[in-house]
Amino acid sequence: MAAQMTEHLKEKNIQAVYGFLNDAKLREAVLQPSFDLVITLGGDGTVLRAGHLCAPVEVPILPVNMGSFGFLIEVTPSKWKEAIRRLLEGDFWYEDRMMLTATIWRGDECLDSLDVLNDAVIARAASLRPVHLQVSLDGQVVTTYVADALVVSTPTGSTAYALAAGGPILPPDLRNILLVPVAPHLSIDRAIVLAEGSTVSVRVLSDHGSVVSGDGQEPLPLVQGDRVDVCASKDVTRLVRFQEVDYFYRNLVSLMDQNPSAGEAK
Repeated sequence: MAAQMTEHLKEKNIQAVYGFLNDAKLREAVLQPSFDLVITLGGDGTVLRAGHLCAPVEVPILPVNMGSFGFLIEVTPSKWKEAIRRLLEGDFWYEDRMMLTATIWRGDECLDSLDVLNDAVIARAASLRPVHLQVSLDGQVVTTYVADALVVSTPTGSTAYALAAGGPILPPDLRNILLVPVAPHLSIDRAIVLAEGSTVSVRVLSDHGSVVSGDGQEPLPLVQGDRVDVCASKDVTRLVRFQEVDYFYRNLVSLMDQNPSAGEAK
């Protein structure tokens, strides 16, 4: 399908190439930047990875769904030619999705920094014991969670892991930060919605191993005393949209009523 799209665009005198998101040369070309648009073929995970690549250089993304679920996607495989026609006619709009930056600290040393579209998750590692996580908001200690994990989410991520953990659904045009504990024990068991300008600091108090992961990517190990600071990113993921601006709840109800992940009823 990628080859067919590329040929279709070339027939319309539009320069186009195709490849895989992990192709170093393609990634370098996107970061130049030398593209006006990236079209993704895949599921929501593909859109997340494309967002990490495209957001810093402000390249918009047109997602075409090849997965089973598509909270971030609205173009079906059979409709891609129509989508390209509308795109070239200017019959579309941009939707900017808030992102978060998670910075991992060990003392005064910055170990890594992650930009995420869905969430940053601080969780237990191999041990089945819950992690103890001290949470501060803008420098003020608020609470300590004893839980399997803590999800720090964007509104986009509110329909992902945060939703599975019992968090609220936030419309994607909001710019809030959502805290959702996973299986908290004798801790605050309600989600907390924060303003965009807030900084969340999560300090690991437990000594039996924990990890941090951004958008479900390879987790990074944490030790007792490590800190993860999360705040709104300066970047956004820009998606091409064709539906009406109020599409979100209409699509959400449809997806949740016919969850393809659940399989066929036996």
